[in-house]
Amino acid sequence: MDAGLKRELEEKVYVGERLTRADGEALYASDDLAWLGRLAHHRRTEKNGDRVMFNVNRHLNLTNVCTASCAYCSFQRKPGEKAAYTMRVKQAVEKALEMKDEQLTELHIVNGLHPTLPWKYYPRVLRALKEALPDVSLKCFTATEVQWFEKISGLPADEILDELIDAGLASLTGGGAEIFDWEIRQQIVDHDCHWEDWSRIHRLAHEKGLRTPATMLYGHIEEPRHRVDHVMRLRELQDETGGFVVFIPLRYQHDFHDSADGIVRNRIQAKTTMASPAESLKTFAVSRLMLDNFDHVKCFWVMHGLSVAQLSLNFGVDDLDGSVVEYKITHDADSYGTPDTMHREDLLTLIQDAGFRPVERNTRYEVVREFDAPMSLADRRREPQQVWA
Repeated sequence: MDAGLKRELEEKVYVGERLTRADGEALYASDDLAWLGRLAHHRRTEKNGDRVMFNVNRHLNLTNVCTASCAYCSFQRKPGEKAAYTMRVKQAVEKALEMKDEQLTELHIVNGLHPTLPWKYYPRVLRALKEALPDVSLKCFTATEVQWFEKISGLPADEILDELIDAGLASLTGGGAEIFDWEIRQQIVDHDCHWEDWSRIHRLAHEKGLRTPATMLYGHIEEPRHRVDHVMRLRELQDETGGFVVFIPLRYQHDFHDSADGIVRNRIQAKTTMASPAESLKTFAVSRLMLDNFDHVKCFWVMHGLSVAQLSLNFGVDDLDGSVVEYKITHDADSYGTPDTMHREDLLTLIQDAGFRPVERNTRYEVVREFDAPMSLADRRREPQQVWA
């Protein structure tokens, strides 16, 4: 990068000036990862100090049966396939109750677009889960699913959201975003929910008082300019509604060739290389710098691994998601070594080992509990420390 442009960008960051689309593309073009990390860490520290948030949550995928066949997706199954499943309401409640003794605060539910399940199944599941776990927040359904509910019910999203909220919905999830730019989206997405509908549904959710996350699937066939375009759209929508609580870059995953049925469903795998740790850290940093109106940036450790998750805390990230327990959307694809579950104590160790102060949060990013700051480096050197793979 030209030295003059580098100084200009650094000055903008330190005086708090909003970065432009061209600035974002220039940041991605830089090969000075330490410099990007320093700028992003400055912005992150201004917003959140030395705190790193997490929650105790459980992911539930009620069904993997899906009408869509998105090019990157290893999770979906068609009706009649051996690995296809759909949970009964009772099964979903039993799965959720497995975490009851760990002081669970959130259930995160994302599903396939099931061709025959009736719309009423979804609010019925939420009501049963809320009855079984009244103190647990229900973060459920992507904007893509809500648009699917419109299609199968004949109801507008406004009425669908009202019924889901009445059943206990606390937040939508941020999925279905992938990459918004149509040049890329038409090659990877096989459903009808694109930027216009995704933004419409989140705008409606924000109008109803919900606070929602936003995501971006990166590291496949997109280019840095598409990532910048993606966060620019989110930044403009956030200027309008103020309803997003966190931005979550999600690393695209290859299929693992020894998957349960031996089928590789990822149709773009042959022409893609998964993002390296350095590319992931750059994506976190640039996202943090561009999204000046987002309070939080999350590293979903399941998709990045524990070491990159720790490093990301110095590249703009201040949230590490939660205990997760079972995330079939990723673990049906890969075999890259991330665990199924991180308990509260595991997350505390992970955060403190990286030199940060853990803060347990709820779905709306309100503080549940603050924990002690990590030991000083001198104290830690006096005894052997656990190494995270």
